[in-house]
Amino acid sequence: MSVTVRVPAKVNVQLAVGAARPDGFHDLANVFLAVGLYDEVTATPSPGGPRVTCDGPDAAQVPLDGTNLAVRAAEALAARHGLTPDVHLHIAKDIPVAGGMAGGSADGAAALLACDTLWGTGASREELLDICAELGSDVPFSLVGGAALGTGRGERLTELEVGGTFHWVFAMASRGLSTPAVFREFDRLAEGREIPEPVASQELLGALAKGDAEALAATVSNDLQPAALSLFPELADTLAAGRAAGALASLVSGSGPTTAFLARGAEAAEAVAAALRGSGICRDVRRASGPVPGATVV
Repeated sequence: MSVTVRVPAKVNVQLAVGAARPDGFHDLANVFLAVGLYDEVTATPSPGGPRVTCDGPDAAQVPLDGTNLAVRAAEALAARHGLTPDVHLHIAKDIPVAGGMAGGSADGAAALLACDTLWGTGASREELLDICAELGSDVPFSLVGGAALGTGRGERLTELEVGGTFHWVFAMASRGLSTPAVFREFDRLAEGREIPEPVASQELLGALAKGDAEALAATVSNDLQPAALSLFPELADTLAAGRAAGALASLVSGSGPTTAFLARGAEAAEAVAAALRGSGICRDVRRASGPVPGATVV
């Protein structure tokens, strides 16, 4: 028997970042939207596990040891239920690696749901979300999907109403960016100035609820974008190319380096994607729409 779970990528339509806390984390107001780029994680019984394998784009960059969030998820669930984590986890990778789209977090959420189903542990949604929060700030949203506001360090979720489908284009950069490095650069750039408490934009939440792409474009924001651009200045050219191609809004996705472009609709998104593909300034270009459901057994 094996269990396969499909899990989506995310884009942050708002990422408001507070000052560094004593524990090193930052308080966030993080508005997540799940979009239709997916990884699949398959869990199969395997003596002597857990072990992980991976194929697909960027698979060579995925760690295959105990640092992989899929492995950590299996171990955490097994520990709570007195089980031995004898499982082989295979990741079919399609979400960009180190791209600010929560690919690693998605795999953790998918592995958790796959192992819960495989082992029949019967964990409640609350228990699964609690384990997700232990694994990382973005992991709970990967389980939930749709749209949500994450507070605390992003792990405390309030699900949001969305009144329509939003069309996106994502440009993959030539190299990755480390999330901790981007936060360190954020702290460096913020040194000596007052950082306001992060709060969700009511205008942005209203735009999501109405399904209004133009209103959403006017309110998207990412407080980590200056730090990402400081570490990877060439991203500014990609952002400019997407805007020149007709994108309603352009921003760095999460901690980057993937850049995200909001389009008026499917046809406009294809035009933006074609222009970016022809620009020669990004490694790959993908289209996706959202919101979509979170981790789902297939």
